[in-house]
Amino acid sequence: MAPHDLRRPFKRAAISDQQKRRELSLLRQAQNRRDAQQQARCLASSILSLQSQVPESEPEPQQSDIQLQTAPETQQEYGDLSKDLDVCRASKLRGPEVRKWFARQLMLPEWMIDVPDRLSQDWYVFARPAGKRCFVVSSNGTTVSRQRNGSILHHFPSALPAGAKTRDGSGSAQSYCILDCIFHELDQTYYVIDIVCWNGYSLYDCTAEFRFYWLNSKLEESGACNPPSYYHKFRFSAVSVYTCDQSGLYAAYTGVVPYVKDGLLFFNKHAHYESGNTPLVLVWKDENCSQYVIDTDSKGEIPSQQQVVLELQDDRKLVTSDDPPVLFGCLDEDIIEKVW
Repeated sequence: MAPHDLRRPFKRAAISDQQKRRELSLLRQAQNRRDAQQQARCLASSILSLQSQVPESEPEPQQSDIQLQTAPETQQEYGDLSKDLDVCRASKLRGPEVRKWFARQLMLPEWMIDVPDRLSQDWYVFARPAGKRCFVVSSNGTTVSRQRNGSILHHFPSALPAGAKTRDGSGSAQSYCILDCIFHELDQTYYVIDIVCWNGYSLYDCTAEFRFYWLNSKLEESGACNPPSYYHKFRFSAVSVYTCDQSGLYAAYTGVVPYVKDGLLFFNKHAHYESGNTPLVLVWKDENCSQYVIDTDSKGEIPSQQQVVLELQDDRKLVTSDDPPVLFGCLDEDIIEKVW
């Protein structure tokens, strides 16, 4: 055996940039949870101090004042956070403001460029329906779906909580739902891929494992999966979610589904719902599981050329921004001189 072969078993594999960002995202979630728990303890301590304080005692009011001074700051922080997530406030916005608000709320996947650690233990997979990604919001006796750019897709009654003005009433003002859906045009169905709020209960800080369990149990109970009716214009349906082991991957990749597939979505079981792109949700597409595996224009047609963004290094090599980078090629000096 050659000397360099002896060192191979002890060489640490390179960690991709996407894997690092996944680990940072999970650490940030854990820190935010600890901060929220600390704030709850401080709030409880402040309330208990106020209840037990004695007017004759000077030190007690002083201690309470110190604690109460920190409360408005934290309350302001949580107020700013709730402002971003409060659908009731957003429903009062009009015109461009409401479109901008909803356009920032969806959780967007990254392209899958490596195999995550503990894939079979910590990840789910399911076939993504082809269609228009949207938020579906039911509140005050009506239901509205908004696309990724914030524009309204449909305005309709539904069987979701507070989603229709029925004879029994439209529900309390605090009752509302927010579902992350894909509208499948062929069968006029909203396929629910995630749940954000249900009946006024926020699930932003819940793990994907709990959100999927809650979705499957509550959606069927509400009657939203029933065929369309007068008070329920569109049917809703949950997608089949699998544990990301060999059998689950095979079922998601090759299994028969009632909709047109558009790739696979991978969810980390511990991921919270956060706006914008996240490495804890990944998308995979190829010619076997998606008809949109390559870029198309606004008309759905394939352009004559596909685009890719690469980094030009000092040694004239073209690489990706991955860590470690993937080498695509090397430019000649005369080409560089013409470009620059």
